Amino acid sequence: MKNSSVDLLRGPILRSLLIFVLPILVSNIFQQLYNTADVMIVGRFLGPDALAAVGASSAIFDLVIGFALGVGNGMGVVIARYYGAQNDNKLRQSVAATFVIALGLSISVMLLGHFGLYPLLSFLGTPKSIINQSHQYISMIVSGVGVTMGYNLCAGLLRAVGDSLAALYFLIFSAFVNILLDLFFIIQLHLGVQSAGLATIISQGLSAILCLFYIKKRVGFLLPSKSDFVFDSSLYLDLFGQGMAMGLMNSIVSIGTVTLQYAINGFGTLIISAQVAARRIMSFAVLPLTSLAAGVTTFISQNFGAKQFERILAGLKQSCLVSITWSLIACAILYMASPFLAELISGSNEAIINENASRYLRISSLFYPILGMLFIFRNCLQGLGKKLTPLTSSFIELFGKILFVILVIPYLGYLGVILCEPLIWIPMTIQLYFALQKHIRRLFVS
Repeated sequence: MKNSSVDLLRGPILRSLLIFVLPILVSNIFQQLYNTADVMIVGRFLGPDALAAVGASSAIFDLVIGFALGVGNGMGVVIARYYGAQNDNKLRQSVAATFVIALGLSISVMLLGHFGLYPLLSFLGTPKSIINQSHQYISMIVSGVGVTMGYNLCAGLLRAVGDSLAALYFLIFSAFVNILLDLFFIIQLHLGVQSAGLATIISQGLSAILCLFYIKKRVGFLLPSKSDFVFDSSLYLDLFGQGMAMGLMNSIVSIGTVTLQYAINGFGTLIISAQVAARRIMSFAVLPLTSLAAGVTTFISQNFGAKQFERILAGLKQSCLVSITWSLIACAILYMASPFLAELISGSNEAIINENASRYLRISSLFYPILGMLFIFRNCLQGLGKKLTPLTSSFIELFGKILFVILVIPYLGYLGVILCEPLIWIPMTIQLYFALQKHIRRLFVS
């Protein structure tokens, strides 16, 4: 296997960016397959209550995974900056500090999860008939958060130096392992819904191990020596601040989703199942948008380190055009195919489940062009090293969801749930657009 880094500092921007983003997209597809496989297999072989149990904990799942992914990507922004600036000493020191920070955060999340998961599920109004199964599933995921953090950290290191392809090979392999383990644990060993979480952890552990071996063999300059483990307070603060900013940004978004889950749980298990099916389908539909935005972060960060500001502006414009194009395509596909996709994912022929999932997808997809711009603007700001501005948009989303749960959903019912996020994307995108304009102007003035 050869080194597969893409040069984001020279040559045609769109071509290089798309080549870099494509493996991220495929990797994210297989990352989504972890939880989607859990949903499909649990729904088919353990029944609607087990499916609702996974669905009731899905917001917490997204909270944990989103935090791990955000921290890995955030610290990768700092590493990409030193790579773009060709500062090898700081590059290795930043990787060393990243390992230390990730270990501490993993232990903290595991401890919080051990004591707080069941009370949180109770607080969210999870139906008593499924709360024990929900807790079994999500506690398994949280217990293995160190494994998830490890994989996302290794993948983030590779992407920071322009290699988005290598981690994909390992993730594809482990995604298939996850499906096989799901089937074996549930059908053959009858271990119940928690075994789906166990399969996810084992599979992601394989990804992390294989990814680390590749880094050692092919891009060994990333790995620090003992002398690189020095405490540089400014470096640690930069890495911790950027990692926590992106991790907390994802977490704040997920806290809003957890709040929204409280309202959804009040509609009963069938609507919970409809929501989890619709969200799984939506997660696949917007993957090109999130993958492009992830690529933009690395592109912006490397070129920011190299002080190539004109290239940053050109890349931003071309990324926006690609994002809008895919959003319109996804909207058309979901309008036509949502009933079939809802039944495929839910594994149910219940009309209430599939009709409400389809309604969610058809309405929310109309707002995907706005969502695409939101991702691009936010990730561009992160690539420029801005920590607090993207967090502001996350707080807008959190407070917007709280207001919807209190004021709108009690009157509009499930339609209020459907409209909640799309309507909140609008003020978030406006705030990010004006913030990005200000920072771009500063680049050219300086």
